[in-house]
Amino acid sequence: MNSRSQQQKAITAFGDFVSTPLDTLLQQHLQTPTESAVLALFHDVAANVPAYQAFLKQQGIDPTTIQSLADFQNLPAIAKNNYISRYPLTDLCRNGQLSECDMIAASSGSTGKPTFWPRFFSDELQIATRFEQIFHDSFYADTKRTLAVVCFTLGTWVGGMFTTNCCRYLASKGYPITVITPGNNKTEIFRVVQELGAGFDQVVLLGYPPFLKDVIDTGIANGVQWQQYHIKLVMAGEVFSEEWRSLVAERIGASNPCYDFASLYGTADAGVLGNETPLSICIRRFLAQNPDAAKALFGESRLPTLIQYDPISRFFEVEDRTLLFSGNNGIPLVRYNILDTGGIISYDAMLQFLATWGFDPIHHPDICITSQPARGIRPLPFVYVFGRSNFTVSYFGANIYPENVTVGLERSPISQWVTGKFVLQVKEDADKNRFLCIVVELAPGIEASEDKKQAIASSILSQLLRLNSEFANYVPPEYQTPQLALAPTGDPEYFPIGVKHRYTRQ
Repeated sequence: MNSRSQQQKAITAFGDFVSTPLDTLLQQHLQTPTESAVLALFHDVAANVPAYQAFLKQQGIDPTTIQSLADFQNLPAIAKNNYISRYPLTDLCRNGQLSECDMIAASSGSTGKPTFWPRFFSDELQIATRFEQIFHDSFYADTKRTLAVVCFTLGTWVGGMFTTNCCRYLASKGYPITVITPGNNKTEIFRVVQELGAGFDQVVLLGYPPFLKDVIDTGIANGVQWQQYHIKLVMAGEVFSEEWRSLVAERIGASNPCYDFASLYGTADAGVLGNETPLSICIRRFLAQNPDAAKALFGESRLPTLIQYDPISRFFEVEDRTLLFSGNNGIPLVRYNILDTGGIISYDAMLQFLATWGFDPIHHPDICITSQPARGIRPLPFVYVFGRSNFTVSYFGANIYPENVTVGLERSPISQWVTGKFVLQVKEDADKNRFLCIVVELAPGIEASEDKKQAIASSILSQLLRLNSEFANYVPPEYQTPQLALAPTGDPEYFPIGVKHRYTRQ
């Protein structure tokens, strides 16, 4: 692509973005069959991406034979190991031209060697629609002066720069949004909020859940009056419990978690794949209070992230309980396996399921907060995400998930003592007896004590028994109580500062 066509591509994409109302963007799936959209993506990639051409040839696949959704779903999935890491970066791009992209991000490397992900300006604009959905439907930011404080790490990692750009595009579209980028510098975040926050109707903090909680807790300890700034939170990267959301809502003075929070399902591979909505949050909060309904819906005792997605922008499939998606990016991806376990549920199927449990989210008081039609009620499909399947530990044949432990740390007064970070692992003693070991990070200024240790262990145990039926039934009672250790903030062995945290060790 020459510079003139690059220029025209950017101008056209930006013009379409700023001139097309959100409602129109989110209704495209009702007019355009998703089958035709994903087949068009496949044929475009097969014709223009050298790496995918080579991949199909190696598999003995003639792309002209792929004419239906059934044909498409028989294509082999691609992943980092069989596709991304096997071809040169340039060959993964359209026309074998890295120069057709204008920015490169790097993955975190939490599952291996960091990977580079190029993208073009127009790729960011389709992701900006996910941010627009949150800022419009959840935060009413089209009518409120909004300070967006980007607390994701800045640099080559995808979160900070991507988020910053998308928020600026919303400002260009006419939203009264002002963006500032302190990154993950807590002192600078406090200064920004306290010196600028009063000049806006609301302040949105965007970052990873445990870091935002740390910001809020440290701010309270330093006299920051969060309530006066009408704080909203946009999060990504980790599953958290509804107890966590309620706890944080209380600390920032949020009155309705369905409209004051939103979590993104984001990846370095393809930007944002979907997002929480007021409707999905309302549903998830019901399921958190009804574990039997959650298990009937998701097939597991743990609660996944529940989001809605635009099937025209990102097409999801499920194979063996693993999510695959297809989407247009700097590196276009077709049936890409990101190694997340989960599933998809249509809008109608979700409402029908909830009706069998006597729950109507559409008319729930947390959604119907005004006499006007509620924002955030859109007939988009749902995807639920448990996260990487290799983040569990197996104990007496029971799979134990970090989410089960997290809920135990969010009870009062334990939540006042800890940061929320922990390391979960199974160890053996000299006689090869296995026991569950959990190292918990204490909050700044909190000292360890035997009383705290016993209270935390008891709280975790009660939640494991409540939420994890495998644990309750597989693990003998004498082995159920976890062996707990308390570590100071930033402990170099378990909680090194500046490193992406891993909640499990094998």
